[in-house]
Amino acid sequence: MPLPSSALRKTLAVALGAATLLTSACATESTYRPATGHGFERSGYSDRQIEDNRFQVSFSGNSYTSRDTVEKYLLYRAAELTLQRGYDYFIFADRDVDHRSRVYSTPSIGGGYGFGGYWGPSWRYRGRGFGWRTWDPFFGDPFFDRGVDIDTIDKYEANAEIIVGKGPKPRDNIKAFDAREVIHNLGPSIVTPK
Repeated sequence: MPLPSSALRKTLAVALGAATLLTSACATESTYRPATGHGFERSGYSDRQIEDNRFQVSFSGNSYTSRDTVEKYLLYRAAELTLQRGYDYFIFADRDVDHRSRVYSTPSIGGGYGFGGYWGPSWRYRGRGFGWRTWDPFFGDPFFDRGVDIDTIDKYEANAEIIVGKGPKPRDNIKAFDAREVIHNLGPSIVTPK
C-alpha cells in the first residue's frame, strides 16, 4: 500500500534529519570523557597512578579536535584527578603534545617498483569501477579517471606526569596549579557528552 504524500514527506524529512544528525555528530571535536577506541582512533582522557602522589594523565582528541582543546582538556583532567584523590594542587613534572598524521586515499593507493626486471618507481591504485591499476612516471597521468582523493588527518594527544599535593600551591613554582581554580576557570568551556 503506497504511503500518502504527507506521510511520505514526513518519513523522508525524518530520514534526512537522522542522516544530518549522524553526519554532524561524526564531524565534531572530541568531548571530555574517558578514553574510548584504540590506536589512531583513540579519543578521551586516561590516567594511571605511578606513586602515591604521582600520576600519568593524557587526553587524545579526534581528527577534529584542535591542539588547544587537547591541552585544555589535559589540564582540566589533571585538576579533576587531583581533587578526586583528596589533594589541592598539582605540579607538572613533565608535559608534551604528540602530533600524528595519516594520509588516506579514496580509493586506496599503494607503492611499488617497475616491471620487467627494470627498477623504477610505480604506484598501484584502485580506480573507481576499474579495480587495481598501476602507474609509473614515464607513462602519462597517474589518475586519468580522477577518481582518487587524498586526505591528511591530523590528531593531537597531550600527555603529562603530575605530582599532587595538599595545602596551598607552591608560589615559587610556575608549573604548580591550584586544582579548584583550574576547575572553576576551565569548567564552563569543557564539553561533555550529551
